[in-house]
Amino acid sequence: MTWNAFLIALREIRRNLTRAFLTVLGIIIGVASVITMVTLGDGTTKALQQQISSLGSNMLMIRPGMGFGPRSASAGIPNFTMDDVEAIREQIDNISAVAPVSSSQMGTIYMQEARSSSITGTTLEYFSINNWTLAEGRYFSSSEATSGAAVGVIGDTVRKELFNGEDPIGKKIRVGSSVIEVIGLLKAKGQVGMGDQDDCIMVPINTVQRRITGYTSMHNIGTICVSAVEGTDSDKLVADISSLMRQRRNLQPNQDNNFNVFDTRQIADTLSSSTKTMTTLLAAVAGVSLLVGGIGIMNIMLVSVTERTREIGIRLSIGALAREVLLQFLVEAITLSCIGGIVGILLALVICLGLSQLIDIPFAFNIQINMISFIFSATIGVLFGYAPARRASRLDPIDALRHE
Repeated sequence: MTWNAFLIALREIRRNLTRAFLTVLGIIIGVASVITMVTLGDGTTKALQQQISSLGSNMLMIRPGMGFGPRSASAGIPNFTMDDVEAIREQIDNISAVAPVSSSQMGTIYMQEARSSSITGTTLEYFSINNWTLAEGRYFSSSEATSGAAVGVIGDTVRKELFNGEDPIGKKIRVGSSVIEVIGLLKAKGQVGMGDQDDCIMVPINTVQRRITGYTSMHNIGTICVSAVEGTDSDKLVADISSLMRQRRNLQPNQDNNFNVFDTRQIADTLSSSTKTMTTLLAAVAGVSLLVGGIGIMNIMLVSVTERTREIGIRLSIGALAREVLLQFLVEAITLSCIGGIVGILLALVICLGLSQLIDIPFAFNIQINMISFIFSATIGVLFGYAPARRASRLDPIDALRHE
C-alpha cells in the first residue's frame, strides 16, 4: 500500500512539475543554506587550526607590553635579555626548546630588485619550535651563530620577489648596510592571520646585533619562543614562566605584568570555539527557510486536496479507508520534501566545493550534517503534510462527489 501511494505521489508530481518545483524550492534553499553554512564553518575552523599549528608545536610566546597590538602598547617597557632566555631554559620544567627573537623590518636588495622584508635574528632552536623545514640548502651552524656570521635562511616569498626564479642558494643580498649570504630556503607555510609567514629572512641573533642593527643594549630580545614537552599542562607552564619573569623584571606584588605569555594552543581553541558558535548561529538562521518551505508544502497540499476532492470521494465511495487516503497525501508531502532535501544536498555540495576553492579553505565534508538536513526535510514533510492529508481523509464521500 505504501509503495502504491509512493507511485501515485510521483505521478502527481510529474503531472505538475512547475508547481512541484516551486513547492520544494523553500526546502531546497533551506537544506542548501544549512549545509553550506556548516561545511564552510567547519572548513574555516580547520584552516584556522592549520594556521595556528603552523606557528609552532606546543609553542608559547613571551612578549613585552600588553599584547600584539601597536608598538605604542609596549612603549617604555624594556625588552628581554639573553639572561632571561637562559633563566627560562634552566629554571622552568617541561621545556624542550627556547629561542630568542629579535625582529625588524628592513630594506633588502639583490641585483636590480629591492623590497622590504622581515629580518629575524634567532638561534637554531627557533626552526624546530616554529616547525620550519628546509626546501633547499642548510641552516646556519652553531659556530656561525656564535660568531655572528653573515649568513641567512630566507622564506619562499623573499625568493619569489627578490630572485625571480633563480636558485638563491649561495647568492648574496644586501640587508640594510650589510651583505648576507643565502645558505638555505625554507618550505612555504603561507598566510596566517594578516601576515605572510614566508616573507622572512632569518639570521643568527649575533649577526643582527653586530652587523645589521648594531644594538648595544642588553635588552634587545623582542620575543622569547618556548616549546613545551608534549602533554605539559600549559596553564601551569604559563604560570611558572610568568612568576619567573616577574622576579627578573623586579615587579612588585601590586604591579601588573609588563609582559604577556601567549599559548598558541589556547589561541587555537578560542578561535575554533568562536567559529563553531558563529557557524551554529548561521545554520540556525538558515534553518528558518526550512520552516518556510514546510509552510509552502502545506499550502500546496491543501490546494491539491481541494483540486482532487472528487477523486477522493470516488476512492472513499468504492471502499478506500480513511487511513489509506491519509497515507496517500502524507506520502506525497514526504516525497516532495525528500526530493527537495536531495536536491538541496547536491546544490550545497557544488556551492561548497566552489567556495572552498575560491576562499582557499579545506572542503570539510560532514556526512552527519547532510543526513540531519535530509531527515529534517523529511520531518518537515510529515509535520506540514499531515494537516492536508488528515483533511482529505475526513471528507464525506457524498459531499466529495458533489464537489465541482
